[in-house]
Amino acid sequence: MAIDPRGSDLKRLLAEDPGGPVVMLNLLRFAEGGRESYDRYAAALKETFLPRYGGEVVYAGDGGTPLVAEEGQAWDVVLLVRYPSREAFSAMVADPEYQQVTHFRSEALTEAVLQPTTPR
Repeated sequence: MAIDPRGSDLKRLLAEDPGGPVVMLNLLRFAEGGRESYDRYAAALKETFLPRYGGEVVYAGDGGTPLVAEEGQAWDVVLLVRYPSREAFSAMVADPEYQQVTHFRSEALTEAVLQPTTPR
């Protein structure tokens, strides 16, 4: 299962850039015991990287039982994170300091969706 964006994913993100801010939809499924590891990643993101790159958490919530979904489409956490641009997001994930903490996210998850959205 995909967990982290690859270089080709980031190139596509930038190539499809309509300009302006981007809100990243995060759907997360934790490995057993993964929430603690993810919390370490989230703390670094909130304290260091979001302020550095102009990002902000718009919404963070625990997932509940889906009302309408196929089997296996329940998520443990839903996040919406706004960045001033796709370039800002890409610069953040390329930051060598950021790359030192991403293993907490990778170790925490069994599955993830990271989807850019464009505000209307």
